[in-house]
Amino acid sequence: MNAPNSFIADDTNAITSYAAQHRVVPAVVIDVRGKAAGDPDYQLTKQDVTAWEQKHGRIAAGSFVILFTGWEDKWSNPKAFINQDEKGDLHFPGFAGATTKWLLSDRQISGVGIDTHGVDPGLDISHETNRQIAKAHKIAIECMANLDQLSPTGATLVLGPLPLRQGSGSPMSLIAFVP
Repeated sequence: MNAPNSFIADDTNAITSYAAQHRVVPAVVIDVRGKAAGDPDYQLTKQDVTAWEQKHGRIAAGSFVILFTGWEDKWSNPKAFINQDEKGDLHFPGFAGATTKWLLSDRQISGVGIDTHGVDPGLDISHETNRQIAKAHKIAIECMANLDQLSPTGATLVLGPLPLRQGSGSPMSLIAFVP
């Protein structure tokens, strides 16, 4: 879990700045495994979200949006999980910055999570999603696992980061209550 002080210069909001009520959140899971399998640089689009909403209903304010890319299946193979080419570029899916901006403004989400090693796509060296989430003092979680056990809606997450003083991020315990 990242904290605002990890991406915003002069921001003193550390991992301990998230109140308990902001760490118990309803979750929605957007499954893009098929798209990510065909394109390791895949970025979640607004169209993906609205298509998901046509099937499952509008994302409620305060929801935590999880992008299920299938990348967790690569965890035991570090080279495939990191997926760095010979030029040093990283290739893994993530949230497009414009989509994150829309989710924050139009859906008032509580944060984003993903099964890759970053919520930003590997090629986004500006870390646009992380910066937007940090600036809004929302939550960003990476390296999520067991996403295949969550339904598209209905789960409630309990997020338990370590209370590291002035920590810019933290490993965490994450519990999902499923319907």
